[in-house]
Amino acid sequence: MALGQSDLYSPVPCGAGIKLTRKITLVDFEIAHINISVKSDEQKKEEMAAFVEKQAFDEDEGIAGCPFELPDKPIVDWHTDSYPFVCVTMLSDCESMIGGETALRTGTGEIVKVRGPQMGCAVILQGRYIEHQALRALGTTERITMVTSFRPRSPNLPDDTVLTTVRPVSNLSELYSQYSEYRLEILEERVRMQLRVLRENKRGGKKVNVKLLKDFIRDQTEFLAEMNKQMVDEELVKMGSIDDSHLHQCSQGDAVAKRKRAA
Repeated sequence: MALGQSDLYSPVPCGAGIKLTRKITLVDFEIAHINISVKSDEQKKEEMAAFVEKQAFDEDEGIAGCPFELPDKPIVDWHTDSYPFVCVTMLSDCESMIGGETALRTGTGEIVKVRGPQMGCAVILQGRYIEHQALRALGTTERITMVTSFRPRSPNLPDDTVLTTVRPVSNLSELYSQYSEYRLEILEERVRMQLRVLRENKRGGKKVNVKLLKDFIRDQTEFLAEMNKQMVDEELVKMGSIDDSHLHQCSQGDAVAKRKRAA
């Protein structure tokens, strides 16, 4: 089944609890990406031996002696995604896998792991808002996942998409064209809905609610400003380099503090 077929994604909105659509509509640039972590059979045996040794020390009255913490060592460190929702599908055989979960950092700083991955199972995550990481897997030579991006279908729901994680590895002309198209479609629908309200109120002899109208204008101004911010001039983009600015936090200081608490 092709990645662009709608039947492939029909279960996703049910799991998310709201109606979703694939991230950028009518185009194929950012449907999904594949995360691949591989190792040799020798590396697999060495990691399993270290894990068994660590378990033995842990069971020996709490005496520490093994420095390895392989199940919690991430493949991808703490991050937030560029898109509001993602569907993470496990493509590897997990029968003998130890670890390999997706770890989530809650608002209180607590770490929660999505347990028991199986081939073909999927986790729907508000990846733009929840910091998460992919944990290393033992007992297998590969961990392969497919990550598909989604956004709320309703134009009235927030869309906090950023291009930070995709901009440095993309054809900017193609990316910006598709990004602009879907964002302007959202804006177009919002304006049509607001215009409908104004016309209905006029026909009903109602006064214009200036406060609500100004709130609407402010929100769309911010929407366009964010769009402008994400479309960085090509000569200013450092291709192949991704910093921490995609983290969905108030400041970089918050990000550093969270990492220190987790250390």
